[in-house]
Amino acid sequence: MSSLALAVLLLLVLVTLLLAGGIGYVAHRHPALAVPITAAGMAVALVLTCVGLIGAR
Repeated sequence: MSSLALAVLLLLVLVTLLLAGGIGYVAHRHPALAVPITAAGMAVALVLTCVGLIGAR
């Protein structure tokens, strides 16, 4: 794997964690929105689905 691919993979992991953490924080601060772990899990699932679709091309 090239260093560029590793850098892109690292950035993707960091963005996914940031997205999950942000959604989990918002859901934690406003409990009426959703359970924090479920909301963060859905964010991660959404990102992984998008990456899977792009990778399948």
